[in-house]
Amino acid sequence: MANRDLKVGGTVPFSFFMQTLDWIVFIIPLVVLAVGVVTHRHMKSVAHFVSGGRVGGRYLLAVAKGEMQAGAVVFVAMWEIFAQSGFVPGWWSLITGPVGLVVAIFGFVIYRFRETRAMTLAQFFEIRYSRNFRSFTGVLGFCAGVINFGIIPAVGARFMVYFLQLPPELAIGGWTLPTHVPLMAVFLSISLLLTISGGLITLMVTDCLEGIFSQLIYIVLIAGVLFVVPWGDMAAAVGERPPNHSMVNPFDAWAVQDFNLWYVLMGVILSVYGTMAWQNSSAYNAAGATPHEARMGGLLGRWRELGKAAVVVLLAAGAIAFLQHPHYAEASQPAREAIASIESEQIRKQMTIPVALSHLLPVGVKGALCAVLLMGIFGGDSTHLHSWGGILAQDVILPRLKRAPSPRSHIRLLRGCVIGVAAFAFMFGTFFQNTEYIVMWFAVTTAVYVGGAGAAIIGGLYWKKGTTAGAWAAMLAGVVLSGGGIFAYKVWGADFLPRALWSFGLDVPRFTLNGIQISFFTMLIAVALYVGVSLLTHRQDFPLNKMLHRDELPLDENGKPKVPKRRWTLGRVIGVNQDFTKGDKWIAGGLFAWSLFWFGVMLFGTAWNLLGQAGWVPWIKPWSNEAWLTYWHVKAIGLPILFTVVTGLWFTWGGIHDIRALFRSLRGYQIDDSDNGTVRGHASDRSP
Repeated sequence: MANRDLKVGGTVPFSFFMQTLDWIVFIIPLVVLAVGVVTHRHMKSVAHFVSGGRVGGRYLLAVAKGEMQAGAVVFVAMWEIFAQSGFVPGWWSLITGPVGLVVAIFGFVIYRFRETRAMTLAQFFEIRYSRNFRSFTGVLGFCAGVINFGIIPAVGARFMVYFLQLPPELAIGGWTLPTHVPLMAVFLSISLLLTISGGLITLMVTDCLEGIFSQLIYIVLIAGVLFVVPWGDMAAAVGERPPNHSMVNPFDAWAVQDFNLWYVLMGVILSVYGTMAWQNSSAYNAAGATPHEARMGGLLGRWRELGKAAVVVLLAAGAIAFLQHPHYAEASQPAREAIASIESEQIRKQMTIPVALSHLLPVGVKGALCAVLLMGIFGGDSTHLHSWGGILAQDVILPRLKRAPSPRSHIRLLRGCVIGVAAFAFMFGTFFQNTEYIVMWFAVTTAVYVGGAGAAIIGGLYWKKGTTAGAWAAMLAGVVLSGGGIFAYKVWGADFLPRALWSFGLDVPRFTLNGIQISFFTMLIAVALYVGVSLLTHRQDFPLNKMLHRDELPLDENGKPKVPKRRWTLGRVIGVNQDFTKGDKWIAGGLFAWSLFWFGVMLFGTAWNLLGQAGWVPWIKPWSNEAWLTYWHVKAIGLPILFTVVTGLWFTWGGIHDIRALFRSLRGYQIDDSDNGTVRGHASDRSP
């Protein structure tokens, strides 16, 4: 391809084709992959393959698990939201901060699940409910999961096609083939090789190394974008919108569809309800060296995510400014022509920002972004392959075998299932055309399983009166309501429910439902059914302490457990217990204070602007567009950049420390072949 030098804003020369420096940066993922493959010799048991031997440290878990959120599909999904609604969802999402933090600090669901010592969620379902329930949920979770995963490799490959400006189609003989198909095959093959070589041990090491490199490269990306497109041009591009469609003022954006206040509120409730229910990274739930390490891994992951936000926002805002600001009209003309040539409307929306970035980013920065997203593709795809392949083996096939396989045969079964998931994903990504926002596709596919599973998980871990019948009722409600909602949505459109009510003679106004709303109402009905049916069928309390491997508390003179009385403290309120060291308390307390501060800012800002719009207090005026842009410059750009630098150094040290600790633990690991995810000698088929 020939070089074409352009000038952004008439001042900064750069080439939008991949140059030598870009390709040098681009090979970083391949070096990391080579290191990962070497780790396969440490995989010596089923427990190693499935859960990494349960020896993962907090930084290893935080960085490795977070890497699956750094792939092309995640960036494209977030860019879709930003292109539709700008900074506005970021204001309302401050509601989620304290909620999510309390969930993480308490180790809600994850802490108790780790205490059960179950390898997979469906294994827990067998322990808590019955083998038949495990089989059903295993099949359902697997089917929903692989369909959900099916679009991810295709989106990642398609991103690379448009970002690297490859031809959309390849001519092979008399046939034409979309370019993303062979590229998807290459990416899936590499991810598959990583996954089957050493299971979760390999994935933890490679994903952690990829995450460390990504965190450092984020700094390069931030500097590169701001060097080419200054914040003033970004602010001018996103700050000028028609009334009620603002991308910066949440109180002038009431006409924005889909990604609004209700989207955030429903999303936070669903995220708490579905904690650990969705199993796309299930192995990490059981990989912690202790329950406390698993909890701290979740907390540290939240610190790390604060830095990534600046990268996502800057890239999206820079691309929008490049396409819309008059300073870049001449330079962006090839990008706008390339976007207009994309035939599919939904793909055009998904690839608008990637195409703009391809023409915008300077030499070296383009290769850096490509390296980050390529590492994210490998990290995300391999984690999905491991999770869904493991669920197929552990929760669908294994319970149906009359005789438990030998350790070697068991590992072969796991590898075969992973290969099968990769083959399905390739075929699905080749032939299926997604016509919705990526996040809405994720919402409607996860709802089929999570709609009922959330009630069964929370009730099973925290409520001794929950019964197998209640779990069945919740799960079936999730399948019928979510699956039926998805079918009706696809066949009759988003207004299917009022149309159905009209057919029964009910006079209701027209309204529409999207994936988030279908999931939310399914959750409410599933919870009601779990509680109601459990109370109706309850015969005896379930022994939760035994399932959680806790010592029974001493009894008082009345035969009731002696519960030690503790005074109320802030630490107790936010979940800090005897497992927390002084450093842990600073990490948890600092994150809690940070989230609480911004939650307070959101409450104050909301009250001020609503009062200003109402005009009840003459001296209170709504914030101007300039004030909102200043706020976002600090909150969404400046502070996250600081966190990117700090966490880049912090987690590099922690990740390397935990990788070394992992190999030390594996050298002295005592192999137990009975630790293979099966449930033995447990009265799991009783109905209570």
